[in-house]
Amino acid sequence: MSDLNYNHLRYFWEVAHDGNLTRTAARLNLSQSAVSVQIRKLEERLGQAVFERRNRQLHLTEAGRIALDYADTIFGAGQELLATLRQTGSARQVLRVGALATLSRNFQIEFLRPLLGKPQVELVLRSGTSIELLQGLETLSLDVVLTNRTPSPDALTSFIVHPVSQQPVSVIGKPERIDARKTLADLLDANPIIVPTLESPVRAGFDALCAQLGVRPILAAEVDDMAMMRLLVREDIGLAVLPPIAVKNELESGLLKEADCVVGLSESFHAVTAKRKFPNPLLSALFDPRPVSRAMS
Repeated sequence: MSDLNYNHLRYFWEVAHDGNLTRTAARLNLSQSAVSVQIRKLEERLGQAVFERRNRQLHLTEAGRIALDYADTIFGAGQELLATLRQTGSARQVLRVGALATLSRNFQIEFLRPLLGKPQVELVLRSGTSIELLQGLETLSLDVVLTNRTPSPDALTSFIVHPVSQQPVSVIGKPERIDARKTLADLLDANPIIVPTLESPVRAGFDALCAQLGVRPILAAEVDDMAMMRLLVREDIGLAVLPPIAVKNELESGLLKEADCVVGLSESFHAVTAKRKFPNPLLSALFDPRPVSRAMS
């Protein structure tokens, strides 16, 4: 079996980073056909296509994304060698993580903890809307998406939803608002309430709970962002209905307090991946050791 021709890999690497065959050819002072031949030879050697053309634009295939990761390591190491004339470290692996912009930062940290601080691992973290993040999975620019909203299944998508955690939802606020002598109904009736927006499953459960208790809460704010809910409850505009993990540090410091009353609601957190022939090997460190559902508070 012949070895990999690194000249072929180098031309692929240049085109992948430019995102445009014509621009790369002009920059390297070569014809487009010459660069195309080099990439075609690489594909023949790998036995996989590294690019696909969509709407007259080049897009990396799954094999192309993996090849680019390795090429970044290979040519990055060569640049380090020229710059330092000594070995400065081992090859690094990259994991691209997308998270719903409204998601708890504490949950994200807990999920990624098995990889945090590892010298050979680089984490690329991006936030966005559900649509943006799922498109990132489809185009192979993301390896995993963290969300509390599962994507709607259909025949055209190949998403895999991994249940990561089911967090209990509590009533949380400044200690002076949390009177241990009061029932849940009394707390909800006596304080303005910060709640998730109507799109949240937690909100639907909370509204049903209030109806059951015969309470008509005064809503201080309807928020779709856990980070904003955290800030609002810290500002003491009312009691918040959210998972304790979202305000873990404030609860530990005593700045906020969790009501003893059992709310009976929970919020589910998921990691979404796409079916791939070559999944990122770093994902195994995040999924294998953990149970299907576990509390992280």
